[in-house]
Amino acid sequence: MGINQLPPIFRAMKNRILIFITALALLGCNCNNNTQPGNNQPAISAAIINYSVSAYFPHDTNSFTEGLLVHNGQLWEATGHAPDDNQPQTRSLFGIVDMKTGQINVKAEIDKNKYFGEGISFINNRLYQLTLSPKVGFVYDTAGFKKLSEFNFPGKEGWGLTTDGANLIMSDGTGTLYYLNPATLQTVKTLVVTQDGIAADSLNELEYINGYIYANVWLTNTIIKIEPATGNIVGRLDLTSLAEEAKNKYPGSLEMNGIAYDSVRDKIYITGKMWPTIYQIQFPH
Repeated sequence: MGINQLPPIFRAMKNRILIFITALALLGCNCNNNTQPGNNQPAISAAIINYSVSAYFPHDTNSFTEGLLVHNGQLWEATGHAPDDNQPQTRSLFGIVDMKTGQINVKAEIDKNKYFGEGISFINNRLYQLTLSPKVGFVYDTAGFKKLSEFNFPGKEGWGLTTDGANLIMSDGTGTLYYLNPATLQTVKTLVVTQDGIAADSLNELEYINGYIYANVWLTNTIIKIEPATGNIVGRLDLTSLAEEAKNKYPGSLEMNGIAYDSVRDKIYITGKMWPTIYQIQFPH
């Protein structure tokens, strides 16, 4: 079937495969060759950030993680549905994670036949949710999580979402981040993410930690640290060992995605799509 004959969600997922090749070359390469194939540009070499695991929590292996955050001391997760008929149990929803069981106490769910749920963020007593396609976002109140409105957003697709306390910051699967005014949902500015003059790509789930933006890089085991003033990548976490551990525990585990920061308790959590574990990690931040 030609790509233009596929439904929008599956067409979008196929497009992501093309992006993945660039992501690996730019952000995931630990090879000895210090140049990118086909050009004379130096490979990205942001400083490795060392980390340690301080705690383990269960994660529902039906959860196709697209967003992770801490709000009012509770871990929230947003999920999408896997584009695979063999995984009909996956759903597009968000809610509070039970840290004892890994199950999500669902606060809202969208029609997975119409929308692919993506990142979420809280700001100004509202919860904002992105969808991959057809580029529609939803605004909910934070009392009963009633849907208040819908909005269209810039960029290619809806992927990750976070906030710096003033604006929403979203990724669209490229190397550009978009700052949105939460009241008008209009673009305030864009930020092109680069390292050594090379543009990044495949930026996915986002988290704002102590003045820096952290981003999962789609289909890799990498989280990058971004300086908001310049867009420069100033650090990189290689979480390959945790991804391998998750895969060994549950073979259905997919790519790493999800980073959440509890600013009150100074705790950081990471997980992945359909992983069996949420990891609490520590690193200089």
